[in-house]
Amino acid sequence: QVQLVESGGGLVQPGGSLRLSCAASGTFLRINTMGWYRQAPGRQRALVAATISRNSSTNYADSVKGRFTISRDNAKNTVYLQMNSLKPEDTGTYYCTAHTQLSDTSAYTGWGQGTQVTVSS
Repeated sequence: QVQLVESGGGLVQPGGSLRLSCAASGTFLRINTMGWYRQAPGRQRALVAATISRNSSTNYADSVKGRFTISRDNAKNTVYLQMNSLKPEDTGTYYCTAHTQLSDTSAYTGWGQGTQVTVSS
């Protein structure tokens, strides 16, 4: 199974930037997708951004397009989320996720422990 360790959260003023990192380790054939979800207080966890390994395509929530950039270092099995022009509504716990292939017929999706991002003046 995959283990995910996140880092990079914190407190930032509106308009500021943060960079989240998530390193994957464990036993798997390959990582199919990696991404970030956000959970704000009282709300459901929602996709922020994701990247597909097969074709390096990316997908973003409408609310972060043009401000956030997801990238990946395949050699390190690490995904990053560069967050610019942060807004108070970006506040929440950010979770890293990875969909991994364990065998030709088995897959597993892992989650990180979450890292808190607070945007406030």
